Amino acid sequence: MRRWLLWVPFGAFALLFAVVASGLFRPADRTVRSTLVDKPLPAFKLGAVVPNKPGLASGDFGHGQARLLNVFASWCVPCMAEAPQLMRLKAMGVPIDAIAIRDTGPAVQGFLKRFGDPYARIGNDRVSRVQLSLGSSGVPETFLIDGRGRIVRQYVGDIQPDQVAGIAAAVKAAQ
Repeated sequence: MRRWLLWVPFGAFALLFAVVASGLFRPADRTVRSTLVDKPLPAFKLGAVVPNKPGLASGDFGHGQARLLNVFASWCVPCMAEAPQLMRLKAMGVPIDAIAIRDTGPAVQGFLKRFGDPYARIGNDRVSRVQLSLGSSGVPETFLIDGRGRIVRQYVGDIQPDQVAGIAAAVKAAQ
């Protein structure tokens, strides 16, 4: 009568194995999405980080032209991988502004010299205050801001080569 109790440890092990295996083969999406998508860009004003580029403010957006807002850092390896895609977008006529996170002027200048400069303006966010107000949790992240100054889309992580054409089309559609 109690022979079925011998199967309880085996059943518990099988259940534990199934839970662990499902987590290994289908990991949870831990991407933090901004809650500001479809909402106006929050107010901010950042000083310049490099001498030859103006700083960035929320007032620079919403004048009828859609723009990309790239959040990056010179110390960020995925930002280095993303740089060629941003240069391609710039060559396609996509206006791009940036916020440099926890960075220094000489480091940003070195980054731009090494990987290219697709940015019209770069704001200096030394303590990530504006980054956090955007709902951004890491670098790189890119926001598409429409011609009315609303956040239309968020691209988390580095932009991949196969995304460039779609992003350029999305910017054109968001005018």
